[in-house]
Amino acid sequence: MSENKVWKEKKTNLGNAIIVGAIFVVLSFIVGLNWNSWFGGFMPYLGIGGSSNTDWSALDEVYNKLASSYNGEIDKAKLVEGAKKGMTKALGDTYTVYMDSEETAEFYDDLHGNVGSGIGVEMGLRDGYVRVLRTLPDNPAQKAGMLAGDIIYKVNDEVVYDLSTDEIAKKVKGETGSEVTVTIVRDGKEKSFTMKREAINNVSAYVDYDGSTAIVTVTRFDEDTGTMVQNFAKYFADKGVKKVILDLRNNGGGYVAAAQDLLSLWIDGDKVLVQKSKHFGNTDSSARNGKAILKDMKTVVLVNGASASASEIVAGALQDYKKATIVGEKTYGKGVVQSLYNLSGGTVLKVTTADWYTPNDRSINGEGIEPDIKVERSYEDINSMKDPQMDKAKSL
Repeated sequence: MSENKVWKEKKTNLGNAIIVGAIFVVLSFIVGLNWNSWFGGFMPYLGIGGSSNTDWSALDEVYNKLASSYNGEIDKAKLVEGAKKGMTKALGDTYTVYMDSEETAEFYDDLHGNVGSGIGVEMGLRDGYVRVLRTLPDNPAQKAGMLAGDIIYKVNDEVVYDLSTDEIAKKVKGETGSEVTVTIVRDGKEKSFTMKREAINNVSAYVDYDGSTAIVTVTRFDEDTGTMVQNFAKYFADKGVKKVILDLRNNGGGYVAAAQDLLSLWIDGDKVLVQKSKHFGNTDSSARNGKAILKDMKTVVLVNGASASASEIVAGALQDYKKATIVGEKTYGKGVVQSLYNLSGGTVLKVTTADWYTPNDRSINGEGIEPDIKVERSYEDINSMKDPQMDKAKSL
C-alpha cells in the first residue's frame, strides 16, 4: 500500500472521526442523574467554576428525555465515564485528558518504565504518520527486520495508522510469549512481521564511556532519574571523565522535579524554569543547591524532534546559562505543564495547568528549541548504525 493511499484513507477516516467525535462529545454530555450536584464536585478540577455559578439543567432535560424514550438499556456508569472523557475532549487540548482506572494504571506503568512485554521499538509521529524511530538492540522487532522510518500500518490485521502513538503501543504490547503481527509500509510497499513478545528492559538512564567522555543517555524523566544520574556523576572523577554528552533524543519527558534534579548537576540553585498559570500565578522553579559537580565540565546535549517537555526544560536551561552546546535537530515544542488529580475509583484527571518558560523567559510551545549546531540523522543513518549527531558531539 502506497503512502499516498494511506494518506487518502487517513483524510477520509479523519473526517469521519471528527463527525463521530463530535457526536460522541455531545452524547457524552447527556449523562443525567443530578447534573448540578455531580458536576459541582467535578468542575473545580477543570478550573471553570462549580455548582454555584454553573447551570446544568439543560443536561438534566436531555437525560430525562433519553431515559423516558430511548429504546434500549441505559448503563448510567458508562454514561458518566463517557461524560468525563467527552468533557475533557471538548476543551480541545491534546494534553488534558480523563483516564479511567485501566488507563491510569497504564499511564503510571509507562511513566515509570514498566512497559511489560512487547517487540522493542520506539515509535513517534513523523510526517503525519506513526513511524518506527528505532529498534532496540536484541529485541524482537530488530531481529525480525523492522527498520527506522517504517510506517506502522496494521497490528494483527487491524488498521491502526490513523491512531495515536500511545494507542498503537497498547495494541503492540501483550503477554510474554504471545504473538503479534505488525504490518508496516516501507517505500510504498506493505510488509508484515510476526513476532513473539518479550519482556522489555527499559531503564530511565544509563551511562557509557568513550575515553575521557561520559555519554549519559536519559530515556525519560521518572522519579528516580535525577538521583540515578547524580550517582553516575559521583564516579566520573574516578573514571577520568573530562567531558559529558547528555543524550536526550527521543525522550518525551516526565516529571518536572526530575528535570530539576538533573539540572542541579550543572546549575547551582538558580532558576531553571518559570511556570505561568491563569489559576495558580507565576512560579519559579530552581535547581538544587550544592549539587552542581558538573558546572565547569564541557557538556554537549543531543536532541531531536522527539525530545519533549522535561527534555526541553533541561536543554533550554543549559542553553540559556551557556552550560552546554545543544546539537541535533529542533525539539518537539511542548511548553505546557500538566498536573495530575486523583479522582474516585482509581481514575486520574491530567490537566494543563500552566505554560512554562526557560530562565531567559523563552516560550518554546509549538516552536521547540533550536540547536546551537544543527545535525540531522536520517532513517538510513539509524538503520545502518551511523550516528552523525553523536559523532559531532564527540568532535566538540
